[in-house]
Amino acid sequence: MYVIIIILIVVLLIAAIFINAIQQHRQKQEAERRTELAKQRTIVDETENVIAACVNIPVSSRIMGILHNRILNALKAMNELSSTAELKQRIASSEQATAAALSDKSGALSEFSLPDNDKMIIQYIQAVKKLRIVLRSEHSKGQIDSKVFMDEDKQLERLQIKVNVETLIKRGRAALQTNMLGSARQYFEKAKNALENQTQQDEYSTSRLATLGEWLHEIQSNLKSVNEKDRAKKQEEERDELDELFAPKKKW
Repeated sequence: MYVIIIILIVVLLIAAIFINAIQQHRQKQEAERRTELAKQRTIVDETENVIAACVNIPVSSRIMGILHNRILNALKAMNELSSTAELKQRIASSEQATAAALSDKSGALSEFSLPDNDKMIIQYIQAVKKLRIVLRSEHSKGQIDSKVFMDEDKQLERLQIKVNVETLIKRGRAALQTNMLGSARQYFEKAKNALENQTQQDEYSTSRLATLGEWLHEIQSNLKSVNEKDRAKKQEEERDELDELFAPKKKW
């Protein structure tokens, strides 16, 4: 009798341990599922934000296709983890957007336009940087071949430099209007250095370098003229002081 009771207790303990192990395994799987869902949802949200920012950025249709395909892959991963009618509808819409972007072979880029204020310029630069990060991520996953990645990343790098240069030029021109020649020279020199540090020069950089060279030459000439005038004025003041010092004393 005691043996049977002991056996039953052992069986119950083993069953309890087994059930607990199964519950822990299921909880772990559920936690991993939720974590992966959150990860894929973040990818979708971030990529949609990048696409929204691209409205004001001159990017190729190929990049837009890459972005839409990234969303599509994330939505499919979410659907495998937790299938819903809404997800299936979003997948269908994403497939259409991806196909439309990839079928556009024009490759035409919209014209570059510098944002109006510093806040928008910062947002613009951040969007370009984020876009480059997304491209690197997709390339590391094997979603983009190396040639496409290098071509598009180089185009975005040029755009980043262009925004930087045009911002410096804008500030330099503003400094010139207020006759702050020293500040203007610093802005123009920074822009010139940014262009000269490029490994490959293009039509834009060649043209801008020539213009910046002319502006810097004009500033140097103006500064030289100002310094000569200041020097002459100082000498005149010193001469007046000497004349006054050694002038014959007036008789009262």
